[in-house]
Amino acid sequence: MSEAGAPVSVPPVSPAAHAAAVADLVGKYRAVPPGARVRLGKKSSNLFRFGGRPDDVTRLDTAALTGVIGVDTATRTAEVQGMTTYEDLVAATLAHGLMPLVVPQLKTITLGGAVTGLGIESTSFRHGLPHESVLEMDVLTPGGEIVTATPDGEHADLFHGFPNSYGTLGYALRLKIELQPVAPYVRLEHRRVASSELASTITQLCDLDAVDGPDFVDGTVFTPGEQYLTVGTFTDDPGPGPSDYTGQEIFYRSVRERTVDHLTVHDYIWRWDTDWFWCSRALGVQNPAVRRLWPRRYRRSDVYRRLVALDRRIGLSSRIHRLTRTPQEEPVIQDVEIPVDRLAEFLEAFHTDIGITPVWLCPLRLRGQQRWPLYPMEPNELYVNVGFWSAVPEVPGRPDAHNRRVEELVADLGGHKSLYSTVHYDEGEFWKHYNGPAYRALKERYDPHGRLPDLFFKVTGAGRA
Repeated sequence: MSEAGAPVSVPPVSPAAHAAAVADLVGKYRAVPPGARVRLGKKSSNLFRFGGRPDDVTRLDTAALTGVIGVDTATRTAEVQGMTTYEDLVAATLAHGLMPLVVPQLKTITLGGAVTGLGIESTSFRHGLPHESVLEMDVLTPGGEIVTATPDGEHADLFHGFPNSYGTLGYALRLKIELQPVAPYVRLEHRRVASSELASTITQLCDLDAVDGPDFVDGTVFTPGEQYLTVGTFTDDPGPGPSDYTGQEIFYRSVRERTVDHLTVHDYIWRWDTDWFWCSRALGVQNPAVRRLWPRRYRRSDVYRRLVALDRRIGLSSRIHRLTRTPQEEPVIQDVEIPVDRLAEFLEAFHTDIGITPVWLCPLRLRGQQRWPLYPMEPNELYVNVGFWSAVPEVPGRPDAHNRRVEELVADLGGHKSLYSTVHYDEGEFWKHYNGPAYRALKERYDPHGRLPDLFFKVTGAGRA
């Protein structure tokens, strides 16, 4: 394990300390006057909705709800506080030779955030999305009550409707999740695949009935016609010595340069975080001269995200474009799920109409037959998450043209779009995609007085003061 990337496990949180933290938060929540805006105060965010936040919002401190309560090696489960980052959760579980079934790519994503807002990684073709490994969770409802939601209990409707609700149905304060065993290393094969064979190769690799199938599958599209699938397998063999991509070397470049690679399991889990996939290049961090001066501890996705948020706040990039008389840019930061048999159509249109590269590919399927009403994917269907995070020149007079084109493509091809970034659907179309009737039934039961915002208004900013 690389020195710079070695996990540092934090002490567990005792059940008594957790209970005290919950009681304190509930008391503060109930003390907020009816009708007043409230949100949980977290140190970091992985959302890409940068609209102004009103000054009259009461932010509740969640610093005492950021730990791991315990790891049970016999049952391969963990009890975790809702605002725990995956960085801390992974450190705690790897100490026992275990990891969560799905670990989203960025260190400061929280477990509660990944469950209410979805998440994905290269195990998702086998294990689905993070909420599918949740066994139970304690939720602070909009009415100020704590309920325990399980798949088949009194609050099963909340358990199944919580994913993709983005904190509008309550806040997860404790979750019990399944874990999986790990080996010390991951062996990677980077396979270049022809465009005409991309979908069929993904389907073959993700066959769950195959003997000795891979543990991890994802892909990188560098240009139209140049794409690689990365196939990972747990191993006890470090190979010629595990690679370290926390220093001068950059992981995404290695996909083109190496056929076989080895990483420690810890460094594999966080392989994308050091350079925020490839997005650190926009900040100059991939320039060798800058990189040598940029401290390792600041080569992290949350640092880059804060820099982008600062730029959005002060408008520096926009001013530079005005001064240099270059076109303003439209940020196109999206993750979308496309049925694998429509992937070629999506990529062809995307390359023509949007033109962002590289693009990340991550196969996924629901883990079982359970449907999740607010993100209604089809059981037994293999999808491919396509992630693209960059900016393109604005279309004059149509500042959201490229994002709207993405939404149009996703709808036409029977896909789904994550809501962590900008959303441009009108209200009717939004609820058609995200099961308006099911959401309204949950809102009526758990938030009849509208204490927390409506999902459409929260993710679109419609009607924001």
